[in-house]
Amino acid sequence: MSKTQAYLALESSVQADFQSSLSPNDALELLQSGNQRFIEEKGAKRRSRTNLLKGAAEGQAPFAAVLGCIDSRAPIEEIFDAEIGDLFVARVAGNTVNGDILGSIEYACKYAGSKAILVLGHTQCGAVKGTYAQLEDGNLTGLLQRIEPAVTAIRSEVGDNPSDAAIDRCVASNVDLVCDRIRKESDILRTMEADGAIVIAGAIYDVATGKVSYR
Repeated sequence: MSKTQAYLALESSVQADFQSSLSPNDALELLQSGNQRFIEEKGAKRRSRTNLLKGAAEGQAPFAAVLGCIDSRAPIEEIFDAEIGDLFVARVAGNTVNGDILGSIEYACKYAGSKAILVLGHTQCGAVKGTYAQLEDGNLTGLLQRIEPAVTAIRSEVGDNPSDAAIDRCVASNVDLVCDRIRKESDILRTMEADGAIVIAGAIYDVATGKVSYR
């Protein structure tokens, strides 16, 4: 039985023995297969709500942590056909990272056993567009400054009126930047990845097609 088949056969939320049997690449494959079910509209609810809640009350063992954008068009659990207890999810505009996010992901991996970290950007990202336009307003200013390094070179190349394709290049650059920042700013996660305990990966969600493409 494949890991995907075993996952689909679980009667409640992801269990610790199943989680511990996964490799980091297995965790990424579960995300990929879940997105394929979503695209093909084959993502039926597999477990009864009663069993899901019972399993959740007994504990949690999510197989991956996903850092995504707050955008309403990119609902993480639905994109990956996931249910209660399957994933840790952190969402913030521009899927950027700070100390609170890093601490949360460190907990997910070191103490709760998640095997993969996925940084998920998406097409038509409003936070990236705002960064490109050099928007400054309230607390948004500081957030967008964290995205700015992903935008600067492309803005210099294409000017002040970017195409959708240019914005999507910035989105991809930002995903790569956040993956690098996770490795640089978290000794715990960098060491875990070097030891093969986890994988840190990036991907882009297409809001028009539903497809997740990996970097």
